[in-house]
Amino acid sequence: MEKVWLKSYPAGVPVEIDVTEYASLADFFAKGVARWGENVAYINMGAQLTFKQVDTLSARFAAYLQHTLKLPKGTRIALMMPNVLQYPVCMFGALRAGYTVVNCNPLYTARELEHQLRDSGAEAIVIMENFIHTLQAVIGQTQVRHVMVTSLGEMLGAVKGRAVDFIVKHVKKLVPKWHLPSWKRLSEALHQGSRHEFQPVDVTREDIAFLQYTGGTTGVSRGAMLTHGSVLANLQQAHVWIGSNLRWGGETIVTALPLYHIFSLTANCFVFFMIGARNLLITNPRDLKGFIRELSKYPWSVISGVNTLFNALLHHPHFHKLDFSSLKLSFSGGMSLQRAVVDKWREVTGQALVEAYGLTEASPAVCCCPLNQTEYSGSIGLPLPSTVVSLRDEEGREVPAGEAGELCMHGPQMMKGYWNAPDETARVMTPDGFLRTGDVAVIDEQGFVRIVDRKKDMILVSGFNVYPNEVEDVVSSHPGVAEVAAIGVPCEHTGEAVKIFVVRKDPALSPQALIAHCKRGLTGYKVPHLIEFRSDLPKTNVGKILRRALRDEELRNVQAIG
Repeated sequence: MEKVWLKSYPAGVPVEIDVTEYASLADFFAKGVARWGENVAYINMGAQLTFKQVDTLSARFAAYLQHTLKLPKGTRIALMMPNVLQYPVCMFGALRAGYTVVNCNPLYTARELEHQLRDSGAEAIVIMENFIHTLQAVIGQTQVRHVMVTSLGEMLGAVKGRAVDFIVKHVKKLVPKWHLPSWKRLSEALHQGSRHEFQPVDVTREDIAFLQYTGGTTGVSRGAMLTHGSVLANLQQAHVWIGSNLRWGGETIVTALPLYHIFSLTANCFVFFMIGARNLLITNPRDLKGFIRELSKYPWSVISGVNTLFNALLHHPHFHKLDFSSLKLSFSGGMSLQRAVVDKWREVTGQALVEAYGLTEASPAVCCCPLNQTEYSGSIGLPLPSTVVSLRDEEGREVPAGEAGELCMHGPQMMKGYWNAPDETARVMTPDGFLRTGDVAVIDEQGFVRIVDRKKDMILVSGFNVYPNEVEDVVSSHPGVAEVAAIGVPCEHTGEAVKIFVVRKDPALSPQALIAHCKRGLTGYKVPHLIEFRSDLPKTNVGKILRRALRDEELRNVQAIG
């Protein structure tokens, strides 16, 4: 495909990146610490760690794994915790010593956790005590031999840490009872590690840095093998795209999405580590009042999130009272941005909300909108430097210009493949080495890419394609709607019909009013046939609405009736 997007590149953005700039993520880390040593790297619940302190603590963690546990290079180390200071310490420590990090969602069920630990072959895990009851249920069926336990307050200082842990355990009762025959406090592991010298190992760009689990094409969770090189390439691509707008050593980024998620990991943790920014870690962004209270304490300049997060903030009255004078950049990924959210964000903060697009298998960023784009376009922007995109049909052939096709991509940020799943890897790769994203897209004459929808989410009404994103965008523009999800449900007359699930902002909003609103923005077959009002919608750990969960629920209801 002709790289038509290059003619729309912002001034100063290179066409290609230099993938030889860093030898590994360990090299990247060392150079960052050398430059920013005494600067604050992370803030969480009022506690801070400088770059030098992260260096010291991560070296102790690495030394503990090397000398006390005697784990060889390449061993998989699982991390299961929310955004706390312990995460970057353990993550960087593992990477520096040549281990592979396996990020685990703390909200996993026992079944999900068992699958991930068994599949990855993780031998050690650092886990917050709130979630040990889940590990306790499955550890006997896994290869995990070493368990390091941490608490919410462990790195918040002696006085505050004890107070936080007391409240979490005894007041809020957020730590279910648990028992493991063998485990160690993370603080004890770090103390033991301090008795040894961390031994740097030869880590290359080809070594696997992360097994980042994702649904894959079959719905079975697979570990995308992200190498040091693929993650480094993506952080460099992101940096050259946004770097000119940022001041090295002078930014504060708000990290509300969990660092165990690839979007937050690459965009927030790595890119902003590179430029010496302060990273404000939000442990529980669902506590909007507490989240906004944290935002009021710092002159934050960058924030990332997903559409639902920005929407929730905009609907909270306290958010509107914040000082946005320091805000330079707001960017979104993970799911489509809605026009209503983009417009409201600009109205409230005075800044544009920039959309980016990616997927776990691409470390994750593939496209991003230019930062000078102030109006909502419905586009995910342009392919990043050194990235090639191609729209393909079911047989893998490029579709004619202007037509929709599956978005396929190639670039240095691509995964190595799925861990121990060559057949699954083959399913997502084209014969000429492009990665199939599973998203249907169109590309205009200027090279801007617009996602039409997920292939598997498309609704077929009387032979016509209906894309949930379009329906949701129209519905969400109604002032009485807070959140919406659209799915296809069986219909004896049209094959499928559109059903929407709506969380109302206006309790008086009626189905009739919403249908009338949809008829003004959608052609007849796209107008929702069914409307269900709910108090909330099922979401992923980063706030992405789970259409799949709604479809499964509908299927169960149909089967029960039948």
